[in-house]
Amino acid sequence: MKIDKKIIKELSNYLDEFNLTEIEYTEKDTKIKVSKNTISVNSSNISSSKNNLKNSELINKSEKIKSGIEVTSPIIGTAYHAPEPGAKKFVEVGKKIKKGDTVMIVEAMKTMNHVPSTSDGVVKEICVEDGQAVEFGQPIIILE
Repeated sequence: MKIDKKIIKELSNYLDEFNLTEIEYTEKDTKIKVSKNTISVNSSNISSSKNNLKNSELINKSEKIKSGIEVTSPIIGTAYHAPEPGAKKFVEVGKKIKKGDTVMIVEAMKTMNHVPSTSDGVVKEICVEDGQAVEFGQPIIILE
């Protein structure tokens, strides 16, 4: 299979042009996904030791994320932990869940989209707050 490098270059340019972190292109049986990881720390008002602490916290956080199974948001929207305010949350840290169980709701354009678990496991971490905006592909929970 030969991949056209011009497509990859063009997708990379779209990342910068539209300020995106990820873009995916599919044509027939070919799927190309281009993404970039950027971490920025505004150090203008932070002392050097605090800046180093922040950088190590970011590194530790990304290491922690990679040590489990990520369930990611399928769309851009607002994440909710429960079906309605005051109701029981779909998942809690330490809860055992099965593939297909609803882990969160992501609201987009007044539509409530149930996000199913992509595998069996125990909830290790809930990565987003209730009512927080989420991006496509952003980890929302980590399973072990």
